[in-house]
Amino acid sequence: MIRIPKSIYNEMIEHARRESPMECCGILGGRNGMVQKAFELRNEEQSPIRYSISPKDQLRVFEEMDRESLKMVAIYHSHTHKIPFPSEIDVRLAFYPELVSVIISLKDEAPVVKAFRISKDAIFLEEIEVV
Repeated sequence: MIRIPKSIYNEMIEHARRESPMECCGILGGRNGMVQKAFELRNEEQSPIRYSISPKDQLRVFEEMDRESLKMVAIYHSHTHKIPFPSEIDVRLAFYPELVSVIISLKDEAPVVKAFRISKDAIFLEEIEVV
């Protein structure tokens, strides 16, 4: 389970809306499955169907999390025209199977947010608790 404060949950949705029709992306930092901070990042792909994060931006976030004694809890991104389920690209690029992958779908009027653990062999739905 991943626990996300309502304010951060809403920030992620707003980030997705601002970047639409391109996918947004970011990192969630926290401790013990509880998100404490969202790091909005630039989608280097500037694509409506995939995202990537620059190594420079990743390093900056990792250094900030280290200073604040946070760990990477999840990676999030949006699907602007698809359901919130990992795409083939998401599975192929799942470099951190121990982390949660949060997907925000803007396909319908009301955004839908789902979380998964993605490995090369399986996709597992992860519960989100908005606190």
